[in-house]
Amino acid sequence: MALKKVKVGVVGCGGICKGTYMDNMVNKFEVIEVVACADKIESRAKWMEDHYPGVKAMSVEELMNDPEVQVVVNLTYPESHVEISKMAFEHGKHVYCEKMMAPTFEEAKMLYDLAKEKGLMFTTAPDTFLGAWSQSARKYLDDGIIGRPVTAHAQVSRHYDPDSPFFDTAPKHFFFPLHYGGGFPFDLGGYYLHVLINLFGSIKRVTGFGGNLFPERTYKNPKHPKYKETFEVNTPTTLIGALEFECGVLATFNISSDTSTSHAFTVGGDQGYLILGDPNMFGDTIKVRRPGAAPNTNPFGVNPFFDANKEKDDDVQQLAEFTPEQEVALPNLCGFYDSLRGVGLADMCYAILNNRRPRCHADIGLHACEVIDAIQESARTGKIYEMTTRCERPAPLATTSWSVTCQEAVLDD
Repeated sequence: MALKKVKVGVVGCGGICKGTYMDNMVNKFEVIEVVACADKIESRAKWMEDHYPGVKAMSVEELMNDPEVQVVVNLTYPESHVEISKMAFEHGKHVYCEKMMAPTFEEAKMLYDLAKEKGLMFTTAPDTFLGAWSQSARKYLDDGIIGRPVTAHAQVSRHYDPDSPFFDTAPKHFFFPLHYGGGFPFDLGGYYLHVLINLFGSIKRVTGFGGNLFPERTYKNPKHPKYKETFEVNTPTTLIGALEFECGVLATFNISSDTSTSHAFTVGGDQGYLILGDPNMFGDTIKVRRPGAAPNTNPFGVNPFFDANKEKDDDVQQLAEFTPEQEVALPNLCGFYDSLRGVGLADMCYAILNNRRPRCHADIGLHACEVIDAIQESARTGKIYEMTTRCERPAPLATTSWSVTCQEAVLDD
């Protein structure tokens, strides 16, 4: 029996669409059929039409009014997310939106409520938490590899300064991490928050510091036409938050575009420590550190710190079997290793066909938006922020040993 496909239209044919999304949607997932595309720069949409058979270039209005399009894939710049998603809902279309779903929590809540009112499905990126390492980490944690999770630490930084000679003078170089709605906490922070929510569920309370630390920036490259001129950054660039999850886990969340590149993502349990991968990647390594994680290579079981000069009574204690914590790499148990942005859309399409809840449900995206808003609110007021939204922890993907081309079947549940 041939697989039934869900027909989608793409709005926004820029770099992320051309570089990753379109090829994945057309060639990697059988459940997706791209039938239309649109972009405010018409040549971009025409390029897609010329390179992908069956994809027709349209205006945004034509795409929204096309009865064949069931799902609108919103790949526009962050400032346009609200406008395009709202238009799609008003035309009776389901929506899959690139991260974040809106530049502000207020706008995100408006979209969430509108989709619910219209009875339409709303899903959001990032969908990398459906990837191999993240789903494997979920399995290991749920199975108790480090006992009861107690703490988590998520930290990432990049140094974003306008040193390109073409910074913001050409669409290709539009540097949205320094623009409203595309700031680094929204851009990359969403990846970390979605993985944390996948692992632990809803967040109960938030405290935070930071914001827009250096709002005035300078064009630094002598080749830029505005060299040495200043401009304003209108988005938070450094945020540090403390998160209390409903399940009791306590986490720190540290994200900055004002410092040099670094990354750390760990979970501490009462029986061990899990070192996680990069949430911006589908396939990465995960490690566990705990006693007994690997065979004890000391054949006598003697404490290597044994001191022969100590008193006899102390010797007995020191000669007891010594089991230090050992760190070992863990195998990934799930598929989707490659750069498969769009797997969340494929999961959504199967959710439509099978009448189930999508794993990238909008309540996760809304919850993540509120966390970013909550950290800023706490920083302004000096008070603990009580979260007003909650989300359902997404269903895990099944572990499999299927071939790469067969992995899509885990979404058909």
